[in-house]
Amino acid sequence: MIPTPGDAIGLTRLLVRVDSRNPGLVAGAPGEGDVARILASVLEVWGFTVSLQQVADGRPNVVARIGKTGGTGRSLMFNGHLDVVGVDGMTHAPFEAQTTNGKLFGRGATDMKGGVASMCAAAWRAAQSGLGGEIIVAAVVDEEWQSAGTRCLIEQGVRADACIVTEPTRLAIAPAHKGFTWTEVTFTGRAAHGSRYDVGIDAIRHAGLLLAELDRFEREELVRHTHPLLGHASLHASDISGGSGWSTYPDRCSLTLERRTVPGESPDDAVDEMSDALARVTKLSPAINGTVRHVFSQWPSDVAVDAPIVTALSAAMQACGETVTMEGLSAWTDAALLNAAGIPAICYGPGDISLAHSATEWVAEEEITRATNVLERLARDWCGAA
Repeated sequence: MIPTPGDAIGLTRLLVRVDSRNPGLVAGAPGEGDVARILASVLEVWGFTVSLQQVADGRPNVVARIGKTGGTGRSLMFNGHLDVVGVDGMTHAPFEAQTTNGKLFGRGATDMKGGVASMCAAAWRAAQSGLGGEIIVAAVVDEEWQSAGTRCLIEQGVRADACIVTEPTRLAIAPAHKGFTWTEVTFTGRAAHGSRYDVGIDAIRHAGLLLAELDRFEREELVRHTHPLLGHASLHASDISGGSGWSTYPDRCSLTLERRTVPGESPDDAVDEMSDALARVTKLSPAINGTVRHVFSQWPSDVAVDAPIVTALSAAMQACGETVTMEGLSAWTDAALLNAAGIPAICYGPGDISLAHSATEWVAEEEITRATNVLERLARDWCGAA
């Protein structure tokens, strides 16, 4: 059943009930096709001009427009993702969207179908009074893996004067978040019987020497790479593998690491740091034979706290009786891609990021309502009257 126009809670329930697990994360998962088509149908009934933008096979973005194209007012994008992560180990039914004590439970309830529903409902409600500008609702695929959806959106030329990404921020304004860089370091040793210290070269122990150097580097160096809303940069070892048996020197060890970057740092910085750390330990232990490979990166995001979209959102919150809180967001979001494309993008939405991907995921229905009210006010003020 299609929710009443502007009903954010009803739309959240409808979206959560659709399994949209990302196949890049979960083998055999259905992807976002079904939920995208359902949302597109809802928004068409609500009066939006809707298109499905194919990103991958059976996985489209929903791009919906309402308001006045080419009018006197500014344009505003609302961006949110439709994909969710896996459901193994969840403590409740992942796709039933049950509400208990005002909490709506389900995979994706907080990350981020509650935010998607809020932005859709707010856009419809804002448009009812007539807008001088246009609202673009972009419900995208694949944010949880490699952000193919928002990358496609940008490549296809979708633009706006500013954007709110409705990720879960507990209704705080989040103008900045960290980026990340994944690297793999592979060590080559020499296999030998465990008794032959004169022949064997221990690749795993060499990986340990690099880890010890990276531990020192984080404690002494990265703690000085700071941002006022995000704290300091960091790194951690994600996975290590190697060896073949108790009595054999391991001839290979693979170590994967993630470096969280703050605004002002680049993926190249993170890769160079890894290579430099490896060079330092190799200088002390020349038998070390290691190589660094850059696997994947996403840039950090940063919008000035006095930027027009930040001050406009602050004013909308105050007009709705909300206390304005400014925070950095710990997780990465598509806001970084939008900012890089010249669209000032900040995060604001219902839900708590600490519940994202968790065994027990829920969003407070009253936060969905409050977010919708604020986003409606923001859209009306930003786009202006017709």
